[in-house]
Amino acid sequence: MYPENLKYTSEHEWVRSPGDTDGSVRVGITDFAQDALGDIVYVSLPQVGDQVAAGDTCGELESTKSVSDIYAPVTGEVVATNAALDSTPELVNSDPYEAGWLFEVSVADASQVDGLMDAAAYQAGLDG
Repeated sequence: MYPENLKYTSEHEWVRSPGDTDGSVRVGITDFAQDALGDIVYVSLPQVGDQVAAGDTCGELESTKSVSDIYAPVTGEVVATNAALDSTPELVNSDPYEAGWLFEVSVADASQVDGLMDAAAYQAGLDG
């Protein structure tokens, strides 16, 4: 149910290495999180150039049910945001692992990504 090639946080976010060597990772929320939030109507993301610290709040997702904080899963500098979410925030609901990604971070310490949960551990946390 949860993509094996991603890492996960206890805040229901995912992290994907884009595959190149620039040291940045892409961040989004899981299918579980988007389902729990309901229809996303507004997304507030960090700005490119912002420094974020793992575990700190760096944005918000507003849904028809509530407002939920976005947390930085790793420490580093924001290098990209998903501009498509400005006009179509519902992409977070319809395609949370691809078109609905949130932002990218140039990671200060790559070992932080290794310390996140794999898909099996994330699923076990949901089942537990």
